Amino acid sequence: MTSTSTDELAGVRPARQHQGAEGAEMPQTPTRVPPGAPGAGLLTGLAQFSLRSLRHSFRDVESVLMAVLLPVMLMLIFTFVMGEAMAIGDGSRADYLAFVLPAIALTAAGFGASHTAVVVSNDVTTGFMDRLRTMPFPAVTVLLGHTVASMVRNLLATAVLLGVAFAVGFRTDAGLPQLLGAVGLIALWILAITCVFALLGLVSGSAESANGYGFILLFLPYVSSGFAPVETMPGWLQGFAQHQPMTPIIDAARALITGTEVPSTWWAGPLWCLGFVILAVWLTAVVFPRRTGR
Repeated sequence: MTSTSTDELAGVRPARQHQGAEGAEMPQTPTRVPPGAPGAGLLTGLAQFSLRSLRHSFRDVESVLMAVLLPVMLMLIFTFVMGEAMAIGDGSRADYLAFVLPAIALTAAGFGASHTAVVVSNDVTTGFMDRLRTMPFPAVTVLLGHTVASMVRNLLATAVLLGVAFAVGFRTDAGLPQLLGAVGLIALWILAITCVFALLGLVSGSAESANGYGFILLFLPYVSSGFAPVETMPGWLQGFAQHQPMTPIIDAARALITGTEVPSTWWAGPLWCLGFVILAVWLTAVVFPRRTGR
């Protein structure tokens, strides 16, 4: 976003040029719109900063390729390397592909959302947030814009992943409502994990530390029912795997994608996601004024 478009969005108008006694032009100084004057609203700011974040994302070709190729590569590796070695269904690659597909989508969503922590940290440490705090529109729209951009990137990667899965042999008895329900559940997790990483980017001191703070969250799918049945794990690990957030989310998404019966504990997945969102939003509301205060 150029400085001109930022000023226009914020409602800052350049002052007219004044001439001295001999006709020389005096330097321009920006004049602010009075606090009561209309500025950019929440929706306008959200649209502008969502587009800004998306433009920055798609200019970073390496990050885009990683976001799209990582889930596809994981799926192909697990399916063709481990598929027939796992006793899932009749032991075929196709059955293991159907089993592991939701976990791959959710794992890749976590890696994709971690990019949000980096860009939010950059906005904070470079002073961009502080500049917006002096302008007559909500500075928090920057965080909302990064969240929307993360949703778009990760849903795009999910769509590519599902397309490749069908190309390599995935088949399902699920109807359109069930498939939409599975995508909706994945989108809810993307929203939750993005809110968490946005908070981490806000409180971290650098982009590098922001990326590292959420490292543990990225490995939750591996210690869940995502890649192997919980019953096959050591007894001391089964309790954690069964009651951590990813297992109910993956189980419900798997049932929806494959068209099988949804487990009775399906509600636990959305409840975990909403809990993450509420906690992250509350903490962001507490931390944001202190990190970007004047």
